Amino acid sequence: MTETTTIERDGWGGFFDLLTADHKGENAAIELVDPDVGNQYETERLPFAYASYDPKDDVIVIGVGGDSARFPVLLRHLINHPTEVDFTVPRPTETDVRIVDRDGTATMLRLRPKPALPGPE
Repeated sequence: MTETTTIERDGWGGFFDLLTADHKGENAAIELVDPDVGNQYETERLPFAYASYDPKDDVIVIGVGGDSARFPVLLRHLINHPTEVDFTVPRPTETDVRIVDRDGTATMLRLRPKPALPGPE
């Protein structure tokens, strides 16, 4: 069974700094879960660049891509006026972060390690 941990608002900045340090470069998927529209993927399997919280503008920013010729553009996903941040670790090395905005739309950030490349035989 997977346990969900809720992050208090005053810890969001530190949480996203640590998340970035621990998972930069891993495969990221961003999924929007809207009660009215349903689930929609914005990205899948792009390199995770960063996540941060700006308390002045009350916005969480997730950046993916921008690290190579294959993914030259950094895509930024903004969650304005978030009300809740929590995370789960479904398996070791995997992390799922759920961010809910004031309208009730949840953004799911799913981080997975890149598959290992086969070595020379």
